[in-house]
Amino acid sequence: MIGDAMNLKDKRRILKSFIDRLRSRHNVSVAEVEHQDSHRRAVLAVAMVSNDGRYVEGALQHVANAAAVHRGMVVVSSDIELW
Repeated sequence: MIGDAMNLKDKRRILKSFIDRLRSRHNVSVAEVEHQDSHRRAVLAVAMVSNDGRYVEGALQHVANAAAVHRGMVVVSSDIELW
């Protein structure tokens, strides 16, 4: 949930800031995969490739924690899947 967004422009500004920070700090790929036309909701998919599953799980947990404390965003749920 993006409570501070009053329109799509606000949403994109908040998400871009968060996505850029994730990409630079955690070396992950990030995409908005649902609710692109809703100004208060977003679903992000984050991907990371490594041969060390524990490292990836820990890094993705850091990403989830970063989302939980990012200004203007409220995490409703997060799931980590390893393949």
